[in-house]
Amino acid sequence: MRLAPLRWLASLLCIGFASCTSSEGGGETRNGGGTLVVTVPAEPSTLFPPLVTGVQGMPIIGVIFDRLAEIGDALETFGDRGFTPRLATAWRWAPDSLSIAFTVDSTARWHDGQPVTAEDVRYTFRVYTSDSLAVDVKSLLGNIDSVSVGDPRTATFWFKRRMPRQFYDATYHMFVLPSHLLDTIAMAKLESAAFGRAPVGSGRFRFVRWDPGQRIEVLADTANFRGSAQLDRVIWSIAPDFSASTMRLTAGDADFLEMLRPENLTEIARVPSLRILENRALGYSFLGFNLRDPANRSRPNVLFADVRVRRALTMAVDRERLVRNVFDSLGMVALGPAPRALIPDTTAFTPLPYNVAAAGALLDSAGWRDHDGDGIRDRNGIPLAFSIHIPSSSVSRQRYGVLLQEQFRLIGVKATPLTLENNAWSNAVYERFAFDTYLGGWQTSPGLVGVRQVWTSRGSGNAGLYENAVFDAHVDSALATFDPTASRRSWARVFQQIHDDAPAIWLYEQRTMAAISRRFVTTPLRADAWYAGLADWRVDPALRIDRDRIGRGTPP
Repeated sequence: MRLAPLRWLASLLCIGFASCTSSEGGGETRNGGGTLVVTVPAEPSTLFPPLVTGVQGMPIIGVIFDRLAEIGDALETFGDRGFTPRLATAWRWAPDSLSIAFTVDSTARWHDGQPVTAEDVRYTFRVYTSDSLAVDVKSLLGNIDSVSVGDPRTATFWFKRRMPRQFYDATYHMFVLPSHLLDTIAMAKLESAAFGRAPVGSGRFRFVRWDPGQRIEVLADTANFRGSAQLDRVIWSIAPDFSASTMRLTAGDADFLEMLRPENLTEIARVPSLRILENRALGYSFLGFNLRDPANRSRPNVLFADVRVRRALTMAVDRERLVRNVFDSLGMVALGPAPRALIPDTTAFTPLPYNVAAAGALLDSAGWRDHDGDGIRDRNGIPLAFSIHIPSSSVSRQRYGVLLQEQFRLIGVKATPLTLENNAWSNAVYERFAFDTYLGGWQTSPGLVGVRQVWTSRGSGNAGLYENAVFDAHVDSALATFDPTASRRSWARVFQQIHDDAPAIWLYEQRTMAAISRRFVTTPLRADAWYAGLADWRVDPALRIDRDRIGRGTPP
């Protein structure tokens, strides 16, 4: 059932933002203390940074580990504009721009007390680009030829070509790792190493404990070279599902929930101790087709190899109606393999229209007809029937699975939603490629580099194995040029080509609504990472409760 329009939301958000930003503490040095409990409906599989991809793990490693430099709130990816020092205090470009020498902060320390060195930076690059590990961002590091060490504090990145995003490539995608703890472990064994369950970083929070299925806890690193976090500790409280997370929040057992559903907004608004925040999301969701035979990846998929079938299935879906049904006013139809906030010109390409009659005609032309009268199209005795793999952590995608099943039924196609536990879903989709279609979602990186990561033929996130050399060339051109006009033209070709090829059905973007206890004074939420300023969040001293009074470094 469709929810009533949320016309009151704008005024509600204004109140929330006013209370959030009127006394921000990002520029203060006084430690506020206190405990933040973040409730999450799923658990990460690891805290080893190169292998963390989901929204469950990124906030945790994002506060335990550091990059060499941190991107600014504007998410500028050209050159080094807007970046601020983290583990590196300074950097120097070569005259030909084919290398960047980073100076590692001499005061930076790992949480075990050992100094952070240039060797840690070199080792980190080796891990992120290793063929022995399934690192999603590996495909984004292809322009970095190598990293060399000049002295214990100087790590130099060498590039194959001069590109607009060289600095971004060298910093954004990699959290620096402690080589002194890891370099004796074979690359192939890092995935199962104990470090992934008890990481040691250099960030302003240090790892304390992980009770599987219950909680993950970090404490302020009081001796940190960048200054202690203002909060004493942060606990990620793991709930069995989203409803349980919501109940913990409204009951006061948790303080923060990253992504609300439309049906929860009214309930949250009635809780005086909570406020709602909106964050600019950089995510999008889609139904991806497996273009190779799940049983034999050397063969094309008999169901989806023909572009006419993929285009027909796309045109059979009333995406506007589905977004309204699931998200009401909190969702938008996705425009392609990137959120609209990153697309240079959303009018420069033409998505496939919703047209059921045209969809049926395309399937007829491809030979898929109901030859036996059972209501399901078939060809050469093979029914046009497939499963939709859905992760159990996403109720929105589960609802989409049911709605897509009905939309496809109307054109004689049988789709069966198959909900799997998160790890089983990820294994089937991204490791074994054992699926027909899957409901996927990406929280993409700034700068549209995620298009290369997920959709080009060499992309590490290309689960559907979509391959088109023309598309790849357009992406390469768009990312390589320093000319903004030429870049816009190339991106228009990128989006038109992938719409024409239809390797996926672009379903929705979701406005990200978070809920937080009014006890907390926060920094502005960054679109790619709400947790980027978490170390500078604090508790209003007048609103402290019992769990805020645990001393720094004191076990609970």
